[in-house]
Amino acid sequence: MVCPGQMGFQLAKRIEAEKAHKLAVWGLSKGLIATQQRHYPNLACKVSGLTLDNPLGLAAGFDKDADAVSGLAKMAFGFLEVGSITPEPQPGNPRPRVFRIPENGAVINRYGFNSKGLDYAAGKLSQLRGSSLSLPPLGVNLGKNKETENALDDYVLGVKGLGEYADYLVVNVSSPNTPGLRGEQSPEKLIPLLDAVLTERSKLKHLPPLWLKVAPDLTEEDVEGVVSVIADYKVDALVVGNTTLQRPDVLRKSAHRLAGGLSGQPLLPIANLALGRFYKLLQGSTPLVGVGGITSAEDAYTKIKAGASLVQLYTAMAVQGPKVVGDVVEGLSTLVQKDGFSSVNEAVGTAAI
Repeated sequence: MVCPGQMGFQLAKRIEAEKAHKLAVWGLSKGLIATQQRHYPNLACKVSGLTLDNPLGLAAGFDKDADAVSGLAKMAFGFLEVGSITPEPQPGNPRPRVFRIPENGAVINRYGFNSKGLDYAAGKLSQLRGSSLSLPPLGVNLGKNKETENALDDYVLGVKGLGEYADYLVVNVSSPNTPGLRGEQSPEKLIPLLDAVLTERSKLKHLPPLWLKVAPDLTEEDVEGVVSVIADYKVDALVVGNTTLQRPDVLRKSAHRLAGGLSGQPLLPIANLALGRFYKLLQGSTPLVGVGGITSAEDAYTKIKAGASLVQLYTAMAVQGPKVVGDVVEGLSTLVQKDGFSSVNEAVGTAAI
């Protein structure tokens, strides 16, 4: 969906979306991108035990198997997230399964947790941790295999097999492309899941922060249910959210017939509504990570002022190319300064409704 380097990105736009995505991962795995790291003192922050150069991270879904971390580390991200990783390898859904909607700055995908599996990812992550490569905080996003009946079994395996390599772990119950997965967000499913995962995490030599990733399509009642659970089963951050199954009116009409999760610009108001609902109830007691629809520094800053301590993007790279990452970070610094804040932390929740 994106090729390293703006010139490569222009070429990638001319080929099928999934092939372009694979080409981008390959290129980054070979380090084929110029360093764009930038340091702005007013963006440095500490969230859920992590010390970050800036609050912008790469969302899960781009580097599914931890293949491209060496190249991604050269970009301006304050943190990276790999996955979703399932315990057993699985091919995901049939192709074609990724569709560009350029006039809306959007993508619809139904990948379905295609993954090379836990053992492959563990090998990659072990190599990274044993190298001299300087990395930003690196998160590992955990998913479940399609055929697994009891989801918590797969998340426990993920914690056990990958926890030692992670600066933070993410329990992802938000994908719309794995049948039944979003049902794990209900309190009756979420309580035993988090209990099992937290128990397994307690066995690790170090305790990586645990994040929970939920969908943007939750009702107010659903949001209240999640909040009630995490009051007792503490997570270190809540990621809001993922792609949406909604099809806004602004979307090209033919795209309404495509199955899968919608990401990109049309997702922004939907994701921000969910973010606002969570912030209203949590009031800073659990840090929020705002995901969905970020295409500019202004979009990222809107999420921060709505209550997000951190933000993530992915689809914007597919639409605009890798340059967008540095542009967002630079723009965020300018916006924070313009509003008279000495630190981005001061801006969190200042425009919450």
